[in-house]
Amino acid sequence: MQTNFTPDQLRDPAMAASEKILRTCVHCGFCTATCPTYLLLGDELDSPRGRIYLMKDMLESGKPASPEVVKHIDRCLSCLSCMTTCPSGVHYMHLVDHARAYIEATYTRPWHDRLLRWVLATVLPYPGRFRFALGAAMLAKPLKGAIGALPLLGSRLEAMIELAPAQVPARSPFEQPGLFKAQGERRGRVAILSGCAQPVLKPGFNEAAIRLLNRHGVDVVQPRGEGCCGALVHHMGRDEESHAFAKRNIDAWIAEMDGDGLDAIIVTASGCGTTIKDYGFMFREDPDYAEKAARVSAIAKDITEYVTTLKLMEPVRETELVVAYHSACSMQHGQAIRTEPKTLLKQAGFTVKDVPEGHICCGSAGTYNLLQPEIAAQLRARKVANIERTKPDLIATGNIGCMTQIGKGTGIPIVHTVELLDWATGGPMPEVLEAAGFGKRSSQPLTIAAE
Repeated sequence: MQTNFTPDQLRDPAMAASEKILRTCVHCGFCTATCPTYLLLGDELDSPRGRIYLMKDMLESGKPASPEVVKHIDRCLSCLSCMTTCPSGVHYMHLVDHARAYIEATYTRPWHDRLLRWVLATVLPYPGRFRFALGAAMLAKPLKGAIGALPLLGSRLEAMIELAPAQVPARSPFEQPGLFKAQGERRGRVAILSGCAQPVLKPGFNEAAIRLLNRHGVDVVQPRGEGCCGALVHHMGRDEESHAFAKRNIDAWIAEMDGDGLDAIIVTASGCGTTIKDYGFMFREDPDYAEKAARVSAIAKDITEYVTTLKLMEPVRETELVVAYHSACSMQHGQAIRTEPKTLLKQAGFTVKDVPEGHICCGSAGTYNLLQPEIAAQLRARKVANIERTKPDLIATGNIGCMTQIGKGTGIPIVHTVELLDWATGGPMPEVLEAAGFGKRSSQPLTIAAE
C-alpha cells in the first residue's frame, strides 16, 4: 500500500511503525473471510481491510479522529484472526493499537461513552475495586430489565450486570505474594501473574497452576508489587495507564530474574499473555525500560506452553470425559499457541474435540462485550451453537474472558485447561464440575500395576 506521510510525521516512532505496517498491506482481502464483524455486518469498513483504509487516512491527515472512524475501530474485537489469515504479514495488532491511542488523544467521545470507559478503566484493573463492583452488580440483578431500558447507557449497564457472577468467590490463600515450593527435586523456578479480574472471578485457575507446577518440581513465586498487565486499558487506547501497569510488573519480575532467577513468567489468562509478550515492542523507545521489557517478554509463557516443556506426568485417574476445546483468539492468533493445550489434554486422558469455526471470536475480547454488547451477543450465540454441535461433556479454554462470555450462553460446564491437567495428575476436581455432579460419574483412580 502506498503511503503519504511527511518526514515530520515519521519522526514519531509510533507513526513510523504504523507506516511500515500499512506498506505491507496489498489489499488482497483474505482477512475479510475470517473477520467476525465483517461476517456479521457485511460492511467493508467493518473488515480489517476497510479499517486499514480508515486508519491510513486518519493518521496521514493528522486530523482528529472522526465519528465514522471511531465507530468502525470501536467495533473491532482485536481478535487478530486477520493476522493469522494475512499472507503478507500485516501486523494489524500494532496498527490498531496505535489508532486507538490516536483516537483517545484526538477525539472527544459523548459523555456517556466517556463515563463508561472511565468506570471500566478505574475498576477492572484493581482487584479490590472490582470485587466491590461485582457485589453491587449482584444487588442490581433484580433491576436488570429496568436498568437496560435506560437511554444511552442502558444496554451496556445491563450487559455488565448480566456478566456478573451469582456470587463472588472467597479470597484465595494463594493470592498473597510468596514462594510456593516444588515437590521433590526442583526442576525450575517461575513467576506467575496474579493479574486483576481473574483472581477475583476465578482464583482457582492460579491455584491449579501452582499445584500442577509444584507437582512437576517447579518453584512458583508471586512477586510483591505485580498486578494488572495493562491489557484492558491498553486496548482502550489509554497508553499512559497501560504503560504504568506494565512498568510495575516489569520491575517486579526483573527483581526476581536478577535475584534468584526465573525460567519463565507463567500466565494463565491468554489475553494477558499476548500483551506481556508485546512489552518489548511497547517499550522499544524507552531508554529505561526497553532492555528490561524485552527480557520479560522473552520468558513470558502461557501455562500450557511451559508445561509442554516439562513432560506432563501420567494421569492418576480416569475421567472418560469429552472436552470441546475453545482456543481463545489471544491464544491461537495473538500467541500462535494452537496444539499444545489439546495435546496436553489428550495426554491427561481426555477426549478432545475441535469446535467448528474455532477461529471465530466468541465476542468477549477484553471489555468488548461490555462496550459492544449487541455484536458480542451475536458472536456468543454463534460460538455456543458450534460448541454444542460437538456434544461435549465440558468445555475447556485458557482465557477468563472467554469463559465468562461463553458460560452465559450455555449450560455445559466450562473450565480452564490447567484445572483439568491439575485434576488428572492428582489435584482436586474443578469446582464447576463438582457442582455439576461429575464426581458421581467419573474420576475413578487409576490402578497402577505393581512391578
